Amino acid sequence: MATPDLRSLRYFVAVAEERSVGKAARRLNMAQPPLSVHIKNLEAAIGAPLFRRAARGMEITDAGNALFQRAKEALLLANEGFDAARAVGSGSRGRLAVGTMVVLSYLVLPRLENELRLRLPDVEIQYVELNAVNNVKAITDSDVSVAICIPPIAKPGIAVERIGSQPLLLAVRSDSPLARMSSIPLARLSGMPLIGLPVPEGDVDKSVVTSMLRRHEVNMPIALRVETMVSALALVLAGKGVAILPACAQIGRPPGVVFRPFRGIDATMDIAACWRSDWDSPLIKPFLACARAALRRP
Repeated sequence: MATPDLRSLRYFVAVAEERSVGKAARRLNMAQPPLSVHIKNLEAAIGAPLFRRAARGMEITDAGNALFQRAKEALLLANEGFDAARAVGSGSRGRLAVGTMVVLSYLVLPRLENELRLRLPDVEIQYVELNAVNNVKAITDSDVSVAICIPPIAKPGIAVERIGSQPLLLAVRSDSPLARMSSIPLARLSGMPLIGLPVPEGDVDKSVVTSMLRRHEVNMPIALRVETMVSALALVLAGKGVAILPACAQIGRPPGVVFRPFRGIDATMDIAACWRSDWDSPLIKPFLACARAALRRP
């Protein structure tokens, strides 16, 4: 026998609650004969009568009563499932794993969390710590739904949306002669050792810092290359060189390291939301709105 479908259960529940095929048919906005056929087919599938005729209408049998409670539960669960699917499909519910880089955490997370809770109150949010080395893998392996990255990722299969920017500053030891200057002429850095960060796709020509130095014909040998801006600051403190970093890196600077702006140069590094380009989720659009709002706020 075929398993009864949800429509048959809905018809059965209507008859059981109305105690009349005629009243149930009107409630279901259908003719009475096909409803009677559905009930007979349901009884045939179960192998037992579900109703018996009485003076006061259709009385439910013991078999019918056993089915009635479970049928209502099944319909309720099905409706809840449909509602949940609609909510997820509309972007009002679901789960979002957000990757953030350490250097951006204090700048972005407090404001982003407040924006997400305001606009997506029923979405489960999880935060995952990333760096410039593991962020691509975290996105492509779906460990995170979306990542906030600086600089943006430039990889096939990863969608990128710019959501803000940060000015580039020079990080130096506080006892350096450069620290006594209110702003730094870029030419003053020629020949100084630079603590370098990972370059996009391993191509140094795609680095924002490299492009800036080349544009102004300033040569800085790479003393060391590190994975994170926190490590870059530690090496600046150790006297291994200077670092050119986005302003957000100031939040975690150790004592003994200061930041100075460049003189006459308006250089910035973009902040972007990055996600798998084949991830077609309704949560992306509201997330981008929240991220932009978080970065706009003072």
